Amino acid sequence: MAKKHLITAAIALFAIPASFGAVTLPYIIGDGMVVQRNHPVELWGWGEPGEKVSARLSTSKKAHTTEVDTDGKWRLTLETLPAGGPYEITINDKKIGNVMSGDVFLCSGQSNMELPVSRVMDMFADEVNAYENRNIRQFLVPQVTAFHGRADNTAPAEWKECTAQNVMEFSALAYFFAKELNAGSGIPVGIINSSWGGTPVEAWISEPTLSAWPEKVAQKKIYEDDGYRDRTKQLEGENYYRWNLELDGTDPGLTSPVKWYAENADDSDWTAVDLVNTRWGQDYERGSYRPVNGAHWLRRHVNLTAAQAQGEATLRLGCIEGADSAYVNGKFVGTVGYQYPPRIYKVPAGTLHEGDNVVAVRVISGSGEPKVVPEKPYKLLTAIGDDISLEGEWRHRIGKRMPQGPVMMFWHYTPVVLYDAMISPLFNYPVEGVVWYQGESNVGNREQYFDLLGAMMADWRAGYGEPGLPFYIVELADFLHPSDTGGRTAWAEMRGEQAKVADADANAVLIKNSDLGEWNDIHPLDKKTLGIRVADAVKAKTK
Repeated sequence: MAKKHLITAAIALFAIPASFGAVTLPYIIGDGMVVQRNHPVELWGWGEPGEKVSARLSTSKKAHTTEVDTDGKWRLTLETLPAGGPYEITINDKKIGNVMSGDVFLCSGQSNMELPVSRVMDMFADEVNAYENRNIRQFLVPQVTAFHGRADNTAPAEWKECTAQNVMEFSALAYFFAKELNAGSGIPVGIINSSWGGTPVEAWISEPTLSAWPEKVAQKKIYEDDGYRDRTKQLEGENYYRWNLELDGTDPGLTSPVKWYAENADDSDWTAVDLVNTRWGQDYERGSYRPVNGAHWLRRHVNLTAAQAQGEATLRLGCIEGADSAYVNGKFVGTVGYQYPPRIYKVPAGTLHEGDNVVAVRVISGSGEPKVVPEKPYKLLTAIGDDISLEGEWRHRIGKRMPQGPVMMFWHYTPVVLYDAMISPLFNYPVEGVVWYQGESNVGNREQYFDLLGAMMADWRAGYGEPGLPFYIVELADFLHPSDTGGRTAWAEMRGEQAKVADADANAVLIKNSDLGEWNDIHPLDKKTLGIRVADAVKAKTK
């Protein structure tokens, strides 16, 4: 659900990877791929009409041949590869190497599926750093949209093995799921990760299927003109440029002779606030509860011993509702541009010193109330292992008051456009099942979710030509403060809709997840327990 600034590109309907002579393949067919065991190997691609195509598995002496048709397309079905590998596939005079045969899963949804291993290292660093398995592989589908029909190919991508070099980009849920599945069988596992944060289910459904919801098709039609979308983004960029120009050009925290992040800046007359428990983002200076958009400055003095000041430290600033830039003793140490990622900033050796040290944070809010998220870590971790709490009293001052920030359009939230760009090109590639973790963005229209998700599942099964394709539907995790009874009720009702979908479908399984949630984080860290549950469900269904 993270509202990042993303430049969405329209995907060409005929994107072509490296050529085998004139014959080409989709990106998903390439070195290191995992093909579905117990299923014939499917190959397809493009070329010049009438061109001969010959393909052979390294396990077989038989060559399969065809010709490129008048539409410039070709397809071949080869023998089934036994589980294991590596194998080679020869197509004309080229070879695809390091091919494994195992179980392949399409893992899709929004941010909790997209969330990479790098984001759960707080909880699982030791385990991740100690594990490598080249029999687990991910194909990360690039995030693009298609407004003009179904794409034949994904944007450029390649299969990656689960190594230290690659693992941080793996979906955390898919990583733990694949790890557990492989541990029990030794069978290779291929993950096709096609996910995008914040996206509603209707973005993943085909236009013909969405005709039952004409208002959603109309939403897509409004934005089909490429020039209109380009102009919208161009104007949006100009709006943001002008908003930030005014913000940064007149914020005294940046324009004063002594910058407010400087170690020697005078904060003695700033307002004392409790970092977590004071609503410093509200307009208390004017006796108002209204949020203040613009720039907020926070400073904290930390007294260190000589030993504590030595070496590299880590500044933990939990999560902040807004964008932030952090400084230690006047040196910039990091920035995050939106709410959800944890703030973990390295403080280089030599930055700290014995005695008084200053942590300064500039928080930018374009809408809503800027604040820190409770029950997150706010501390300085020293090289000698001391954790110095940064909760409690800080100094606060408003730097620059601004109107609400410009509105941003997210084209990937549009109905149909992810089905056409990121799902349709995968349909010729057999999979064992689909793991689906999505729903946060549909809580507001949860009364439609039973029908929408059911329609999406039917859509994908038709695309794969597998009426019984299993779907493993991950229940939404618990979220929101216990005092938010309305919000919590809405989320509980959404979980009920997910359960109804699974109950109504003989080939769908609901994966319990509500107990793994964190009230103050829409992206709970424990993707390991969840991954194990998905693996157990797969094993129970396929045994």
